[in-house]
Amino acid sequence: MDSTTMGFIGAGNMANSLIRGLIAKNSPADSIWASDLDTAKLDSLQAECGIRVGSNAEIAAQAEVIVLAVKPQVMPQVCQALAKELADRSVLLISIAAGITTAHLQSWFGKNAAIVRCMPNTPALVGMGATGLFATSQVSSQQKLLAEDVLSAVGFVAWVAKETDIDSVTAVSGSGPAYFFLFMEAMQDTAKKMGLSDKLARELTYHTAAGAAALAQHSTEDIATLRRNVTSPGGTTEQAIQQFENDDLRELVDKALQAARKRSVELAAETDNT
Repeated sequence: MDSTTMGFIGAGNMANSLIRGLIAKNSPADSIWASDLDTAKLDSLQAECGIRVGSNAEIAAQAEVIVLAVKPQVMPQVCQALAKELADRSVLLISIAAGITTAHLQSWFGKNAAIVRCMPNTPALVGMGATGLFATSQVSSQQKLLAEDVLSAVGFVAWVAKETDIDSVTAVSGSGPAYFFLFMEAMQDTAKKMGLSDKLARELTYHTAAGAAALAQHSTEDIATLRRNVTSPGGTTEQAIQQFENDDLRELVDKALQAARKRSVELAAETDNT
């Protein structure tokens, strides 16, 4: 990435990961600014990464790209104050706050603001994130590339055509890591019941999950074919799969994701009422 000046409003885990990912991909540290009420976070980032730290006002005066990385409940007041500092400056605004729509952001920054709304997930902390992005019509092609550069520093990125698709992205990948953690937790618990040590149950589960994901990503075959390939007729895998199917795992997954999507929509409505 070039020396585009970027500012992070908020320096929590996701912002921290993005900053470190950008620097690892050769973004100049002195082109990155961060602000946060927690000065310890800023001191750590500055000492370890060499970035610049300052106030929201300083970021508004300097940055060409501003990443809004504060908690959703404080977004209204942070954005309203930042909008005054920006005045007539044209910048790209990237929001990673759940439940904050582009309509909310436009109400604070104005209808002509260039806004990208993102839904990253926690594997970004280890450079393996998955992020869905939506851009308003005011975002230029060059600004879309900038947004891609920022989020791809910590993993896979994909654009969605409709903002409502962000609610589905939230249900699939935003919340998704927790689904896999739950399944892995259940596998570990049963492995220990069957006599394996805690350490071996944990390691077998982690490596199996990572291996299955890697195989799915690198295979030319679809995931259903991969499942059938490992399910020998009359074998142990077939017995387990039949149990999942008999207990309607697919319907349970559908209900869970639909519930997550519904809650994403509700969060946006709750922001409307604040």
